Amino acid sequence: MDVNGAGLLRLLGDDARLRILRVLRSERLNVSELTGIVGIAQSGVSRHLGLLKEAGLVLEQREGGFTYFQAAAGEAANGATTLNPFLHSHFEAFGRTPEGRADDARLEEVRRVRKENFDAHAGPDTKQRQLVPGRSWAAWARALGQLLPPVRVADLGCGEGYLTIEASKWASRVIAVDRSAAVLERARGLAKRRRVRNIIWKRGELEKLPMRDASVDVALFSQALHHASDPATALSEAARVLVPGGKLLVLDLREHDQTWVRDRLGDVWLGFTDEQLARLLKQTGLMDVNVSIGSRRAGDPFTVLIASGTKPSNQSAARTSENSRRTRT
Repeated sequence: MDVNGAGLLRLLGDDARLRILRVLRSERLNVSELTGIVGIAQSGVSRHLGLLKEAGLVLEQREGGFTYFQAAAGEAANGATTLNPFLHSHFEAFGRTPEGRADDARLEEVRRVRKENFDAHAGPDTKQRQLVPGRSWAAWARALGQLLPPVRVADLGCGEGYLTIEASKWASRVIAVDRSAAVLERARGLAKRRRVRNIIWKRGELEKLPMRDASVDVALFSQALHHASDPATALSEAARVLVPGGKLLVLDLREHDQTWVRDRLGDVWLGFTDEQLARLLKQTGLMDVNVSIGSRRAGDPFTVLIASGTKPSNQSAARTSENSRRTRT
């Protein structure tokens, strides 16, 4: 469809279409990825893409069973090159706004997920990519899980149960806790479809777990601690349900400035500093506390921290108490 100047201006007078076009000038994306970035319903994203495509501003490409979209350039842009100075200026200004920075952060998350899926392994020359069929982080995680004994696991803040189901492959039993009844219902449905039977689903708050003392060997917080109203109490509860010698593992975000996650994702805390996370674990009485970087990518505002600690065994606790007593005397 040939769009005249006035029609082009009307088409680009929509904020959502401008956001989509701005993102597509940086990266080739599919509809699902775009939906996650701009936060618009998939039907709306598809409608905007259809209009941009008809106007010659966006190109559609099919590859490996997926459909991708990218901003057209040069002569393919159907006259929009005359608006390039305006678009460039607008996109730069929008990138400095909180909304623009949020779009950029979500775009980086898409890039991170792509990279960690091992779709392609880049060599020193990024133009030469070595395809590695079947290679994925999920497969590696499952392989490493087979090296673990059949322990009892608590997945705290389990969400829709993806990690819960992965843990069930190597755990003897998984207790999955979340505050949302609707989310737990979806998680139960997923487990039923996958015929997983060693999961116990419980509704409850992280700060008051519906679990007995010393009932699990491993407690997990995967991107859940920043949703807790009181992280210190949540960690203390996790330590309570661990057996002596049990392990606590936390995956969470390093402190960041992306305030959009509060409204969009319901985050209570904007991550934690390394020192803060270590201090919180030590305050619960855990030993051998370690905090390290789990995932970091240039240009991505989100860095994932991994923190772990061990609940003292009865003998270790006794020795610690005795050493403390001797120090005081």
